[in-house]
Amino acid sequence: MATGIDDGGDRPRFGPKLTHREWQSVLYFMLHGLGFVASVLLTTWGLFFLFFLAIGGFSFDGFIHQLNNFTTRYVAADTARTGAFLNMFAIAHMILSTALIIFRRDRILSARREEGVPRHG
Repeated sequence: MATGIDDGGDRPRFGPKLTHREWQSVLYFMLHGLGFVASVLLTTWGLFFLFFLAIGGFSFDGFIHQLNNFTTRYVAADTARTGAFLNMFAIAHMILSTALIIFRRDRILSARREEGVPRHG
């Protein structure tokens, strides 16, 4: 008997074969997630900026003076103090980022509207 051409129906697939619509959904959620992470990062940097602005008396001159004081001390510090500062900065950044994520958790996945609502997005 002759054998037919193997159509590959029983072979395992190597990697997912997503449809165009599934790729659109994946890209949408990736862009939404990256936008959320970027906004949290920028807000955290803004809070550090606000901190230096506050200890400078909310004036530009005071802000620049505080940054000059900070950089002078950082450059003059030895390796142990620099490492301790970097650890403190990393911990403060993680705490602020975690707090912002908790406060903005409803923006990770927004509530979906029911179908049939006139302003269904």
